[in-house]
Parts: sequence; C-alpha cells; structure tokens
Amino acid sequence: MFASCSEDDLDDKSVIAGSTTTETPFDKWLTSNYVEPYNIQFLWRYNHNETDQQYYNIPADYNQAVELAHIVKYTCMEAYDHVAGVDFTRTYFPKMLYATGEFEYENNGTMILGTAEGGKKIFLAGTNHLDAVITGNGDDMISSRYVADLASRRYYLNEFYLKTIHHEFTHIMNQTKDIPTDFRQVTGSTYISDSWSTTKEEPLTHGYITAYSRSSYTEDFAEMLSTYVTNTPEQWQEWLKEAGTGVASGNSSELTGAAAIQQKLEIVRNYMKQNFDIDIDELRDEILRREDDVLKGYVNLTDLTVK
Repeated sequence: MFASCSEDDLDDKSVIAGSTTTETPFDKWLTSNYVEPYNIQFLWRYNHNETDQQYYNIPADYNQAVELAHIVKYTCMEAYDHVAGVDFTRTYFPKMLYATGEFEYENNGTMILGTAEGGKKIFLAGTNHLDAVITGNGDDMISSRYVADLASRRYYLNEFYLKTIHHEFTHIMNQTKDIPTDFRQVTGSTYISDSWSTTKEEPLTHGYITAYSRSSYTEDFAEMLSTYVTNTPEQWQEWLKEAGTGVASGNSSELTGAAAIQQKLEIVRNYMKQNFDIDIDELRDEILRREDDVLKGYVNLTDLTVK
C-alpha cells in the first residue's frame, strides 16, 4: 500500500503522517475540541514512530477516526468532566491518543485492543472496525460477531474500544495514587501471570471479574474498575451470581468468588472516592447514558463544525 502512494495521493486527507500533509477539517476540529480545552492530542494519521513495529498494522480510516474521536470525547472525557470536573480530566487524562486501523494479534489467539505508555499516551487499535460495531452490521472480517440490538452493540463498543480507555486510564491514575496494599491480598496467591490466556478455569468463581484480571494485581484493579463502569447493574449482579458458586483462595481466608469480587470492588470504590472524589456508581451511570446516546443516533459523530 505504501509503495502505491504517489505524491499526488497525499492530499489533505492523507492517512500517513508526513511533511506533505495539510490541515483537514478534522485537524481543526481536534484543535478546538481536544487541544484547546484539554491539552490532549488525538493522532489519526499513521506514524511509524508511534506504532509498535512488532505487529502488522494499517492506518486508521479518516471517517471512522472522526467517529472515534467524537465517541471518546463524548462517552469518556466528558463523562469524567461531569462527575469530577474538567480540571480532573485535563490534569489526569493522557496527553496523547493514537488510533490505528487494525487490532494487534498475538500468537496465543488473543489480540491487543490498546496500551498505555508512561501515563502519557493511550494507543487505540482497530479503528477501521468501528462502523460495524456502532451500526450492528457491516462487511468487515469480524462483523459476523455483531448484532443489531442495543445491548450487544454496547458490549462490543466497550469490549473493543471504550473499556480499553477506562482500563488504561486506571493504570495512569494508579501511577499517581498507588493501589492499596489490601487489594493485592484478596486473591494474591492465585494470580497466574501469562497463563491467564490458556487456563480453562472460570475466572469468576476464582474471584476475578475477567480472565485477564488473573495476570497481575495491577491488571486486576484496572479490569475491576473498567468493567464495572462499562456494564449495567443487572449484568454485574449476573456475574456475582455466577461467581458465588466457586471458592477463591486468598492469602488470609477462603472466600467465595462473589465475595472476593465484592471485596475488591469496595477497595476500588474507596480508592476512587478518597483519592479523586469520584463516585463510581455515578460515573457508571453517566458512561452508560452517553454510550446509549451514541448507539441510538442522538450524537452527531461526523460534525466537524468548529465553534
């Protein structure tokens, strides 16, 4: 693809970063909506220096990058604005978001949806699959997973994009305020590092909200918060009901899976309230309301008007 690009192809919507690119309406909108209010950069052109060269990747589609930038601002950044104030978002949110076109696939069958680097940058993969997720249909290679009902589209929007942002943002907050020691002790003897992706054990019954939570206490903490704020109370109760049938062996006592999850959730809840004055129930309600607005078509995801 790169070899086929002539200088004439590098117009004002070029998806490759370089000296020949000119400012697009999207770039102007990003300046007005990301840079000026938050001092945050949203990079959508493919940049060799910002991309992990261990994985095959492609540039983000211009139109879907526009949609992603709208969704991230409306459902994530402005949700934190609402519950904690714009100064919180401006202070703690990473200063760079970088979107590329494809997910990063591992040899073990898993795929990387995003990463955070040093509290400064969140990498977002899979931008070119966004339309299939938010519309519930499409002809891309993974669209067969999507269905049109609201709950399923919300699930995939979170699973592929927004939960990743909340997860990585949690890591950034943890760099500012340490994870409490008692969180590590709830299921401290049962973390399994890199084996989480191949174990056949049910994570819920062992006191973990997701399989990835079992990789380390830092990932467990980030998964607890990001999963909680991107799922309905009804879904959370379903998971607790399922988790309650097993036993999670912690360092100090044996807890049911549900009890271990609830104990960790309370530590996360107190951590967010005490350190950032954020009520995670209020945050969840705001996030879910805004996600539904997007999926119901109430938010214009293509408007590039600069106010």
